[in-house]
Amino acid sequence: QFNDLHAMFMVQYTELWNAVDPIAERVRSLGHPAPGSYAAYGALSSIPDAPATPPKALDMVRILVSGHEAVARTARAVFALSNKANDQPTADLLTQRLDVHEKTAWMLRSLLEE
Repeated sequence: QFNDLHAMFMVQYTELWNAVDPIAERVRSLGHPAPGSYAAYGALSSIPDAPATPPKALDMVRILVSGHEAVARTARAVFALSNKANDQPTADLLTQRLDVHEKTAWMLRSLLEE
């Protein structure tokens, strides 16, 4: 499974890395400073950091499912706030992120069903 999981994790890592800039730009557009370091992102995160010792392959998948589901829940909560504020650009960004995180969580869950 190593090669398949490694390639899948790389796709996810790249997708998440590329998502940071549009989110930071939206935060700046709203007049707030965007987090600029891993420490700042970590302090704002509701997702626990990865374990110190590398987990087994399927445990990694479970951790990722949990993380994607948590991000989707947060995005849904913020989505309601963006609608209340009549903030369509933020709502659009959240819709895009929800699609990515819910689809990814679904795909990862399918690996755990086998």
